Amino acid sequence: MLQISTIREQKDVFIAALKKRNFDAQGIFDELLQLDDMRRSTQTKLDKTLAESNKLSKEIGNLFKNGEKQKANLLKEKTGRLKENSKNYSELLANTIIEMEKHLYTIPNIPHESVPAGTSEEDNEEVFKEGDIPVLAEGSLPHWELAKKYDIIDFELGNKIAGAGFPVYKGKGARLQRALITYFLDKAVEAGYTEYQLPLMVNEASGYGTGQLPDKEGQMYHIAEDDLYMIPTAEVPMTNMFRDNLLTEKDFPISCTGYTPCFRREAGSYGAHVRGLNRLHQFDKVELVRLEKPQDSYAALDGMVEHVKDILKDLKLPYRILRLCGGDLGFTAALTYDFEVFSTAQDRWLEISSVSNFETFQANRLKLRYKDKDNNKELVHTLNGSALALPRVLAGILENYQTPEGIKVPEVLVPYTGFTVID
Repeated sequence: MLQISTIREQKDVFIAALKKRNFDAQGIFDELLQLDDMRRSTQTKLDKTLAESNKLSKEIGNLFKNGEKQKANLLKEKTGRLKENSKNYSELLANTIIEMEKHLYTIPNIPHESVPAGTSEEDNEEVFKEGDIPVLAEGSLPHWELAKKYDIIDFELGNKIAGAGFPVYKGKGARLQRALITYFLDKAVEAGYTEYQLPLMVNEASGYGTGQLPDKEGQMYHIAEDDLYMIPTAEVPMTNMFRDNLLTEKDFPISCTGYTPCFRREAGSYGAHVRGLNRLHQFDKVELVRLEKPQDSYAALDGMVEHVKDILKDLKLPYRILRLCGGDLGFTAALTYDFEVFSTAQDRWLEISSVSNFETFQANRLKLRYKDKDNNKELVHTLNGSALALPRVLAGILENYQTPEGIKVPEVLVPYTGFTVID
């Protein structure tokens, strides 16, 4: 969430930057600044009224003490009017602040200067590519057919139990899934991340804290009776661990990792491009979250990108990295790099990770600050990345490692699976 003070100071700069997102901020900024003027004016009137009321209360006390009851009662009538005025000003102030927050929650983050302009994923900028695309044998299959052939993922059984988008992993498929999770966590811990096991449900405050609410409310599973939301990513509970915290410089860097199932309604997703593991309502993911001082956050982002690159090198999967354009950039992100693995059997790129810097956008919502060396309170920069989301990684492994004799297991995963081939 943006700060009113920075909007006031950099209004024209922000309006120009948000045009990269195809977001016209002129009208909402004007309305916000008018509301802020009203807030300031109302706060001044409230403060003045309360000060006058307090002053009269002291005078009334002295008058009663000196036996001047009539004068005291006259002043009491005046303080009664002042109390009524202060009540009205307080209500107006509270309502104005609520209205301002509603507006602020609808404004996306300011994109970083390196974000290219654009309207859709077609305008994303490829910044890196690595790995040879394998040449598959005649008759090679997409992963959903491989899953059925080798009886490792049962989509129909998942549909019977819960519905489409809830697969059941079986036998070597389940073991390969578990191997990937453990390997991803081990890589993160070796890189200095602290591992957490997290709740799979969050309250409304947590959803607002990291920006899923109100922006993605319709995409989250909501348990109305308890007013809890199933997490769409471990980023939400992991980042909210630090909500309302005041950190010190010695606390940095803060690096967290955790594995969770993730739940997304993915309403309106249909077609061949979402078959099999390509898009699910429940899937597994290992997440990275970092908290950094502002001057260190982009070096940290580069480090997270290198971390994901290292994993994909180990898995020997062909991949590329895209810098997302303004039109494809997530609501809360200032800069995002998407990783895509090439699915040879499907002949298309599949997104497997997003690594983002949110700068102060989430921290302002979270009231997450730190004391700098001069004892000033400053907003923290938050970052997160998937390392990795499993469904499309698994799809890439099944498709790119298939042979006429079976599906080979990437060498780095063999110590985790205990087998070298799925046949």
